[in-house]
Amino acid sequence: MTVSATRASEAGQPAGHEDARNGEEFRRAESRTAHNYHPLPVVVAHAEGAWMTNVDGSRYLDLLAGYSALNFGHSHPRLLAAAHAQLDKLTLTSRAFVHDQFADFTEKLADLCGKDLVLPMNTGAEAVETAIKVARKWGYQVKGVEADQANIVVANGNFHGRTTTIVGFSDDPDARDDFGPFAPGFTNVPYGDLAAVEAAIDDNTVAVLVEPIQGEGGVVLPPEGFLRGLRELCTRTNVLFMADEIQAGLGRTGKTFACDHEDVVPDVYVLGKALGGGVVPVSAIVADREVLGVLKPGQHGSTFGGNALACAIGSEVVDMLAGGEFQTRATELGEILEARLQAMVGHGVLRVRVRGLWAGVDIDPTVGTGREVCERLMARGVLAKDTHGSTIRLAPPLVISAEDLSWGLDQLEAVVAGH
Repeated sequence: MTVSATRASEAGQPAGHEDARNGEEFRRAESRTAHNYHPLPVVVAHAEGAWMTNVDGSRYLDLLAGYSALNFGHSHPRLLAAAHAQLDKLTLTSRAFVHDQFADFTEKLADLCGKDLVLPMNTGAEAVETAIKVARKWGYQVKGVEADQANIVVANGNFHGRTTTIVGFSDDPDARDDFGPFAPGFTNVPYGDLAAVEAAIDDNTVAVLVEPIQGEGGVVLPPEGFLRGLRELCTRTNVLFMADEIQAGLGRTGKTFACDHEDVVPDVYVLGKALGGGVVPVSAIVADREVLGVLKPGQHGSTFGGNALACAIGSEVVDMLAGGEFQTRATELGEILEARLQAMVGHGVLRVRVRGLWAGVDIDPTVGTGREVCERLMARGVLAKDTHGSTIRLAPPLVISAEDLSWGLDQLEAVVAGH
């Protein structure tokens, strides 16, 4: 690998109560920040590969990878080189002009997806909002849906972002409660239930928006054949299949896209997180001309979307994926991850779900909450994140070494065993 990970045996364990500056910096950060997050009390000052170092020099193995934004690890030299080179030349023009990095990025990303056109944005939520707008406009202009009647089918347990439109079709009370009124035009169905999707589709349905794997939901895998069935259903009913691959895509699951596991190509790829290499926010939707071609100048845009720095980094990300090295690595390390986690079932773990180098681990409530398990892991030099109370997600950077991954899983095994 181009990034060498520090061996766990050389890492040193966090000093905990001895990390005086870390504690003070954490209190300062929390005192002047809106409490929309509940972070672990770690203040990171430096990171490389799969390792992060706090302000006092204590080191931690990163098993979250920025919710898959850091698929290529921290400070990957290829991505930093691309960023440094571009910073010296040009960062932003706005889309009022064209810069010399734009064509390379859009061509490479379109080719990676096997599609005609790319619409670059910044954040994942922006990409989802863009996909919603495009689907509605396609419905009116191409499918012939009556004005203002377009409907999109979505799945329960979804997480597509936190804008007011998106949280309106979430069934997570934390995301939804007290943020209404919400936009109409969405129908929720159980995740993975093809019959329910078919029953929800009517003449006004323009798209089905689904995560091929629900990341925030706890790495929830759909039933085998669901994505293939969804592809056939959308084709038969003239409905767009929009795959939110923001967390699942770009190498995380051992394939370039999670849809690849069922040899399925959606009408619209919704991408983000790892597309920016953990350096800058980069997102995009990618589709064929008959879909994205419905947009005309002035109908959608973004000042920073597709900026020169973002395109330079995004192009390097696509180049890194094109060789297949990271997909292969996620597959091989995922086998280690799954074997180790399955061995913990019945020993502090209720069940696990693994696809590539990505896992949801349901903790036995007698062991503690997901948050408590993550706090105990932190004390052992490992950083992970809980979700929905009793589940923790593991998404190590794809550059992690097998030795470091095994060491991190040793710590988890000790925590759930009560040691």
